[in-house]
Amino acid sequence: MSTGFSSNMTFIRRSFQRQNKVIKEAKHDNTWRDYALIFVPYLWMILFFLLPFLIIFKISLSVTEIAIPPYSPLVTFEEGAMQIILHLENYTSIFTDPDGTYIRSYLKSLQVAGLSTIFCLLIGFPIAWALATAKPALRNVMFMLIIMPSWTSLVVRIYAWMTIMKKDGLINDCLMALGIIDSPIQMLQTDFAVYVGIVYCYLPYMVLPLFSSLMKVDYSLIEAAYDLGCRPVKTFFNTLIPQTKSGIVAGSMLVFIPALGEYVIPELLGGKSSILIGRILWQEFFNNRDWPLASAVAITMLMILVIPIILFYKVERREQEKINAGK
Repeated sequence: MSTGFSSNMTFIRRSFQRQNKVIKEAKHDNTWRDYALIFVPYLWMILFFLLPFLIIFKISLSVTEIAIPPYSPLVTFEEGAMQIILHLENYTSIFTDPDGTYIRSYLKSLQVAGLSTIFCLLIGFPIAWALATAKPALRNVMFMLIIMPSWTSLVVRIYAWMTIMKKDGLINDCLMALGIIDSPIQMLQTDFAVYVGIVYCYLPYMVLPLFSSLMKVDYSLIEAAYDLGCRPVKTFFNTLIPQTKSGIVAGSMLVFIPALGEYVIPELLGGKSSILIGRILWQEFFNNRDWPLASAVAITMLMILVIPIILFYKVERREQEKINAGK
């Protein structure tokens, strides 16, 4: 009997050892899988963000030279000694420019990007609400209508708007045919055309995050607010907006960040007065061939963009903590 008991204990002990070995191997495999999954996005960020950023930052600390490439090296060797020369004049010249061109272009870009984001939010929220409350068949058609223009090149779409808004274009012809105006309205080469182009191109980036948030809304809270006598406007701001805050912030960042550095739309639709930071970068890089100054302008613009990105990250983290606390 003791022999049978001993053999049973040995079998149980070996079973536990095999089980622990399988668990350790599974944990080891999962760890390597986790590292492999994390490695891919980190490699992407290093190759396509960190390295270009470091290259541009290095160029911004040099000075312009008539050479190829058109800037001085940061590291030089003289008499066997290595010298590292950093120039900060490019950054100081941005803020000490007598004409204030760079500061005005930054402020103008912030104004255009901010107002365009507000317009996209005001137009996109009703569209996202219509998508969220529509029947599945109609919703698919509406999605196609929203996304389909993005299949066409941006330049082609902007040229289409140029033909629509020019003096003998579709809008002026319709207004004159209806007798609303007597002479064509100047729409091209104005800030109005720039806002129209940016809102038209970036509206889908606002609608899709809002739609995702509206699909997760607890509509019983809205019904409860109505039952308690809450007015529609108060219900909208007190029950619907808080539940869609993450979508509003995500959509605003997806519109504001690319609109801040937009070049094609202001160049084709805007006038000479719409000197945005994207046009300044183009002029410094390709017209003036001043790569160090253009790099400093780009780095400064990136630092401006870091602020809304950090705010977006904090809002997302706070929302995730609320979701985890609710679980």
